[in-house]
Amino acid sequence: MNKAILMGRLTRDPETRYTQGAEPLAIARWTLAVDRRGRRDTSGNEQNADFIPCLAFGKQAEFAEKYFRQGFKIIVAGRIQTGSYTNKEGRKVYTTEIVIEEQDFAESKHASDNDNGSRLIPSSEKDGGFMSIPEGIENDLPFK
Repeated sequence: MNKAILMGRLTRDPETRYTQGAEPLAIARWTLAVDRRGRRDTSGNEQNADFIPCLAFGKQAEFAEKYFRQGFKIIVAGRIQTGSYTNKEGRKVYTTEIVIEEQDFAESKHASDNDNGSRLIPSSEKDGGFMSIPEGIENDLPFK
């Protein structure tokens, strides 16, 4: 099975082209910045995201062209595709990209607009995802 599911932010607007012919086919390319899990390096010496090239065809490409913009947080599902070509210098270049089968927004447009690309943290997550216990109910809790 070849299935990849990624969530990240668009590094730039999708680049869309159309094939020539009686029925032109839309082909869109973009790069998705996907955060790595684990500790973040605050010194700036280590990369904390992977930049994954994505490729969409047909209706998926048209949707990306119309609605996706730089900084939007999206989720995609697709297959990993590898390939190779020989560049102008005669060297063989290997490629890896995700061919998109499904895609959607991972946050609301309102969150993207207000946040300018950084993650919104709901108040319930500011304390590690736990809400504070109201005063005076310690004895009523079912655990100690």
